[in-house]
Amino acid sequence: MSQVVTDVTDVLEYRKSKAEAKSERKKVLEQMAADEVAKTNLVKKTLAAQRARYGAGGMSGRGMTEGAVLKRLQEEVEEPFKEKRQSNMDKLKKIKASKPNLLKKMLSRFDDIVG
Repeated sequence: MSQVVTDVTDVLEYRKSKAEAKSERKKVLEQMAADEVAKTNLVKKTLAAQRARYGAGGMSGRGMTEGAVLKRLQEEVEEPFKEKRQSNMDKLKKIKASKPNLLKKMLSRFDDIVG
């Protein structure tokens, strides 16, 4: 009877750890989404400041098109976020719940059960 209690406890702990892992993954994904929004807002803010400096005509008269400036700004802003994104991806890979192997446990105690 104690084996059944242990097995049920293992299953319940697995369900709990699975729910916790799901919650952790959700938190990491929300953080990644917030980082992307912050990055986009930073690019927009920097581009607006550049436009204000060079006037309403944009950058085209200065030898750089607005597209080139935008691309450069995105690359500059991307650098600090790359490391954080990689860290979050590593966290996502590590978050998992280990399933209990009830059959393996039962087979290891087969002699006790039968005998």
